[in-house]
Amino acid sequence: MFRFIHTSDLHLGKRFGNLPEELRGRLREARHGVIGRLAAEARASGASVVLLAGDTFDTETPSPEIRRQALAEMGHHAPLTFVLLPGNHDSLQATSLWSALREGAPANVILATEPAPLTLAPGVSLLPAPCTTRRPGRDLTEWMTGAPTPEGAIRLGLAHGAIRDFSEEGNATEVLAPDRAARAGLDYLALGDWHGAIAVDARTRYSGTPEPDRFKHGRPGEALLVHVAAAGALPEVTPFPTGSFDWRIVPLHLLPGDDGPAQLAGLLPAGPQRRQSLLRIAATGRASLAGRTALAAAIAHAAPEFALLDFEDGDLATECEATDLDLIDRAGALREAAETLSAASLDLSTSAGDRDIARAALVRLFSYCQKIAS
Repeated sequence: MFRFIHTSDLHLGKRFGNLPEELRGRLREARHGVIGRLAAEARASGASVVLLAGDTFDTETPSPEIRRQALAEMGHHAPLTFVLLPGNHDSLQATSLWSALREGAPANVILATEPAPLTLAPGVSLLPAPCTTRRPGRDLTEWMTGAPTPEGAIRLGLAHGAIRDFSEEGNATEVLAPDRAARAGLDYLALGDWHGAIAVDARTRYSGTPEPDRFKHGRPGEALLVHVAAAGALPEVTPFPTGSFDWRIVPLHLLPGDDGPAQLAGLLPAGPQRRQSLLRIAATGRASLAGRTALAAAIAHAAPEFALLDFEDGDLATECEATDLDLIDRAGALREAAETLSAASLDLSTSAGDRDIARAALVRLFSYCQKIAS
């Protein structure tokens, strides 16, 4: 019987350069905090090993502080063993990184840098497939088929990369054989690269990232607790939560006459959860100029309580009536400008980008006039 934790894509040191500076620091610290959360679950569940299936670090040149603090934190949780596999972001091509890790790794950290069997426990063999470069362009798990291990041993595989027709970066197809576990007689194949958890088959899983870093996958951070009772037995896999931030796209469909701010209020989380939430409000449908402006104002009012609250309104059409334009001006230059922008926002002979610019300008003009009037 062997119990372990499968995780991947921790991306320590990720810069989050497109986000506000204060939030970047919080998100980086949350990624470091995952190490302790994984260790706590391992202690609670009786797991003896944490398998990190690649991309422990976000780049091939993490700062000495990022690298050494990660190793120190892992060392604090001995005798729990951490196994680090080179991924595409921290591949073996980064020779200085892996040399520094070898020099500084505590005794409970194993660097799986060779495609050769490792003994994790009596009767348990690990077959790692370290990434040699960022894009190896070949199936690095191929060596596992036929790799000798002691008779009756539990065989575990550890790899990082694309499988079937998807990859996290969208530029690789069917690099890893989807039936590698069957071909190589593996009891479990732990994969990294895809940031959302996926069961490829009963013995092959992507764990997903333990701390989400984008809106793409729309699910909370988690890792997998895996229990293999004996060689040949199907693994028991139990996801458990690890993420401290919630990244979500929140759909909001509107029709003219709907109370956008009221509908928004019903969708947003309440209380302290807001500070840990990064939400993107994806508005669709149709709204009046006044309704659209009211919704944008409601989002702007709520935003400071959230880690991030974005408003994505590209698919929200504006129905501009004469009464809306009257609120800008009934005549004169402002009215002429509003009518011109309204027409341009609906002109299908122009590009979608030009229509978006016209619509945004009209909404801004309306909002400005309302502020002046109040």
